[in-house]
Amino acid sequence: MTPTYDENWFASRATSGIRALKAYDPGHDVVALRNARQWLVELGSNENPYGPSPRARAAVLDALHLMHRYPDPRGAALKAALAAEHGVEPSRILLGNGSHELLMQLAQVFAGPGDDVVYPQYGFAVFALATRASSANARVAPASPDDAPMPLGHDVDALLAAITPSTKLLYIANPNNPTGTWINPASLRRFVDAVPHDVIVVVDEAYAEMADAPDYATALPLARERGNVVVTRTFSKAYALAGLRCGYLVAAEGLVAVMERVRESFNVNSLALAACEAALGDVEHLAWSRERNAEQRTALTAALAARGIRVLPSQTNFVLAHFGDTTPAIEAELLERGVILRPMGGYGLPAYSRITVGTLDENRRLLQALDEVLA
Repeated sequence: MTPTYDENWFASRATSGIRALKAYDPGHDVVALRNARQWLVELGSNENPYGPSPRARAAVLDALHLMHRYPDPRGAALKAALAAEHGVEPSRILLGNGSHELLMQLAQVFAGPGDDVVYPQYGFAVFALATRASSANARVAPASPDDAPMPLGHDVDALLAAITPSTKLLYIANPNNPTGTWINPASLRRFVDAVPHDVIVVVDEAYAEMADAPDYATALPLARERGNVVVTRTFSKAYALAGLRCGYLVAAEGLVAVMERVRESFNVNSLALAACEAALGDVEHLAWSRERNAEQRTALTAALAARGIRVLPSQTNFVLAHFGDTTPAIEAELLERGVILRPMGGYGLPAYSRITVGTLDENRRLLQALDEVLA
């Protein structure tokens, strides 16, 4: 009898990890909404509204004439620029098609059936996806209490308590998506010191360039010191190159060498390689973009608080706002007015919305629409 070749049939032949997996939820269908509305305020994807460096734009145009050629499979020029930026050897850097790819591959390489992977409650959704796809066991550490200085953020003691003899990987994000919270340098170092040496600690720093708090510090020094610490970063956020999909990790040379065994050939395209190298060199544009984001993050937080809306501390280009039981209705009403927020039900936070920090005009549109809805 000929089978019905539907999704269920193919799922039955997938690995156990894939059978239990749900596809990554990107939020609203922004492309369709853009086509349906003349002016859309897209505050659901944590994109940088100020755009990339002019040097990056010029580099893309200059690279167009080589579109018929394969890109540098090693990304040597970009690796050299990143190595100089972070004070490491190029052999300690691995490029990816966004940091998403690298986070997935870390679990693919270092975890499998019977292994444990630890990650925090309310952590980046890709941590859970990577764990399940590798058929490893997820050990989810409870978040910090709602009344903690960093509410719903990472509880480092809970993360340490979740480690077992079978733990191979531990994921955290600093600053964290979707809460915006962060771990101070002393707590981060104490945490890493306490993790067993045979557990690989992955610190996702997608929003590191956005952070300006005195009590925030990157884990890059720890990655330089310790062989079991990995830092992942992206050019999608502060550098505003989300459409080109390029990220990287900094780790021990041996880890990078093993990861190279599964890296897809030519996984970073030539336009991305050129643009990212150019953007990395434009420190003035990055500083300007960071300053604008910090200004609007402060202003947006204050404006929401003035309306009685609780906002969690943030060192990113988004804020997590508490609307309570009316959250889905508010999100729907805002969507009707052309304003997109990111629903948090999939993260287990249905009473919250994640709001990208937009430009001055975008935030004004948001607040005007919100006032109409609240009224």
